[in-house]
Amino acid sequence: MMIRVFPFIFIILWSSAFVTTKPITDNSDPFAALAFRFFFVALGFLIFVIYTKQKIVASRKNLLQSIFSGVLFHGVYLGGVFYSVSIGMPTGITALIVTLQPILTNALAEKFLNEKVSFKQWIGIALGFVGATLVLGFDIGSKLPVIGVVSSFIALLAITSSTLWQKKISNNLPLSVSNMYQAIGGCLFHIIIIFVFTDPYINFTPTFLIAMSHQILLVSFSAFTILMFLIKKNSASKTVSLFFLIPPTTAIIAWLFLGEILNNLDIIGFAIATLGVFIATRKNEV
Repeated sequence: MMIRVFPFIFIILWSSAFVTTKPITDNSDPFAALAFRFFFVALGFLIFVIYTKQKIVASRKNLLQSIFSGVLFHGVYLGGVFYSVSIGMPTGITALIVTLQPILTNALAEKFLNEKVSFKQWIGIALGFVGATLVLGFDIGSKLPVIGVVSSFIALLAITSSTLWQKKISNNLPLSVSNMYQAIGGCLFHIIIIFVFTDPYINFTPTFLIAMSHQILLVSFSAFTILMFLIKKNSASKTVSLFFLIPPTTAIIAWLFLGEILNNLDIIGFAIATLGVFIATRKNEV
């Protein structure tokens, strides 16, 4: 059944996004790149919605809810990731930090979604944070940019809260219509950022265009749509359990395409964090 393949497709595509982020930020201001990306994502979904004759007009409540979801997902989350990578954070470590999302989601799921968190899951949460600490080390200031670490953790909080929020509103609008409004929300967020805080620029090199095309077509249209579909169909905790496979997948892709190297302590940290997220998010045996 096709739905069983979706999680594996999602893992590969979502992981690859961390790798194509660096070529983009090497050739552009991160926020200008994201505004550019989500302008075309919103346009693409608009064309699809019109072509499939879906109702574009939404109630004010549903419209604002979807735009807010887009600000969290495409704005704060991706803005934090792109900015971190643009100032020198390794893509693998950035991926690991934001992939602690299942830990936070499980910690908050009981309160916000009435999903029970077991003692075994709390053990997984502890292991996940131990693994992250090992990878980050105790000398963040000398080896990793402090602001990059802070931005990555802000991105982590954004994707966690947006997942919980999206689960609550996922049935309000058709998937493609909701995705269109989310992309509009992300685009508007980045436009505000570049006008207020940055000096935007984009060098339209072949590398930039290839990497951006990858993120628009394979990540924003494909991976993100799969994620929204899985959040809609499954519980939040079951959906985010997929994220425990993203750090090792990202590390392999980064090793293959960017030549990034992980030392032994990093590899041990990755393994412990992955195990922790797996324990924290797996279903209890019956």
